[in-house]
Amino acid sequence: MHLAIFIPALNEAQTISSVLSSIPKKFKGIDRITKIVVDDGSVDETASLAREAGADIVISHDWPQGLAEAFRTGRREALKTAADIFVIVDADGQYDPEEIELLLEPILEHEADLVVGNRQVRKRDFMPFGNKWGNI
Repeated sequence: MHLAIFIPALNEAQTISSVLSSIPKKFKGIDRITKIVVDDGSVDETASLAREAGADIVISHDWPQGLAEAFRTGRREALKTAADIFVIVDADGQYDPEEIELLLEPILEHEADLVVGNRQVRKRDFMPFGNKWGNI
C-alpha cells in the first residue's frame, strides 16, 4: 500500500523541518510513503526547508490561495503518485505524526474508507485562541 502524507504550509519555516522529521519512516501495512508539501505562497523559506527536510514533492503556489486550494493541489498530486491512502498533517505541528498509525488502522483493516482525527482542542494550551475557538 502506498501512503501519501500531505502537508499544507503557509510561512511555516520555523516548524516544517521538525514536522517532516517527526513523521515515522514505517507504518504497518504500508510499503511506500510519499511526503507532499504544498507551500501556499509563503514569503519565508518554507519550501526550501521542506526539500532539505525530506519532502518528496514540494509544490509552491505563487501567492496564498487558501487552505481549500492547497488541499486541491495536494489531492491532485497524491492522485498522480497513485497513492492508496491520503493523510493530512498540519505544518505547524498541531498534529502528532506518531498518531498517523491510528488513522491508518481502520482503513487497512477495511473497517473504514475515511478517518478523521481529533485535535483534542479542549486539552491543548498551545493552540492560538482563534484556532481553538474555530475548532470547538
